[in-house]
Amino acid sequence: MKKLLIIRFSALGDIAMTVPVVHDLAMQYPDLEITMLSREMARPLFDRMPQNVYFIAADLKGRHKGLFGLNKLLKDIQFTEFDYIADFHDVLRTKWLRFVCRMLGKKVAKIDKGRKGKKALTRQKNKVFVQQKTSFERYAKVLEQLGFPIEQQFEKFDYASFCETQKAPNETWVGIAPFAKHPAKVYPLQKMEEVIKTLSQRERTTVFLFGGGEEETRQIADLCAQYPNVQAAKSQHGLVGELALMGQLDVMLSMDSANMHLASLVGTPVVSIWGGTHPYAGFLGWNQKPDDCVQIDLPCRPCSVYGNKPCLRSDYACLNGITPEQIIAKLSPYLQ
Repeated sequence: MKKLLIIRFSALGDIAMTVPVVHDLAMQYPDLEITMLSREMARPLFDRMPQNVYFIAADLKGRHKGLFGLNKLLKDIQFTEFDYIADFHDVLRTKWLRFVCRMLGKKVAKIDKGRKGKKALTRQKNKVFVQQKTSFERYAKVLEQLGFPIEQQFEKFDYASFCETQKAPNETWVGIAPFAKHPAKVYPLQKMEEVIKTLSQRERTTVFLFGGGEEETRQIADLCAQYPNVQAAKSQHGLVGELALMGQLDVMLSMDSANMHLASLVGTPVVSIWGGTHPYAGFLGWNQKPDDCVQIDLPCRPCSVYGNKPCLRSDYACLNGITPEQIIAKLSPYLQ
């Protein structure tokens, strides 16, 4: 069997976006042995893959840290056995890995991140307001360059066997993931609380709040204590358990964040809130509808590809201008 190594580190949401592409590749090329090199936290995302997909975790903060660590990584994964190297990331770490592999005669391809188009989309003046290629399309292009064109057919994964609770036929379950890494992606919690309050008052409706970390856990606990029918989305199975719960939701409400992509992998519709970022940058969840994006038009939007730049106006009008009523209206078609 020919062997292909796919490299993608970064954040969980970015890694989650590789899943539909890797799945389609494995299904359409069953005689190709595929190894995904990523972070340990992403391992559960690849547990439902076909049998020709393997997963290797890089310890980028420990054994594989720095240049010497990367050389250990090359040795640990026995990279000389691979015929093809697909770099889905294109950062300093992967550039080095790519360079070494190319010197040894491996066939190598890297992602085109479309930096020029994204820069034109997010600049302050004379924005070029054009839909950029999606990450899924960019990943697929890397594979095509290596000689493995794919048709994108992925539907969803089923984690039902890990469900700790089951939804009754007449119930409505709504997931809300109110947090994100950067302020330009986070809907004000006070306004989100109004959304939660409205949903909690509906009959036969349960709201599950998703979040991690000490501060997010505290905020979730406060909201659960204030409103009926609101629960923290916890599972003894970790990420797999959360995916199982997401698979039972009628709808997920999320920022432009990892939870949008995780819910997409289990086929759950997502109403997503966009502030400083924009779906045109190419990061909308797999099979999600542009009409389910909640956003307002402002001349300064989008100001950032990843939401990591401070607000030019200092008031985050892109988020504060969205009303709870607008969000509820987007959710309504999915509520029983």
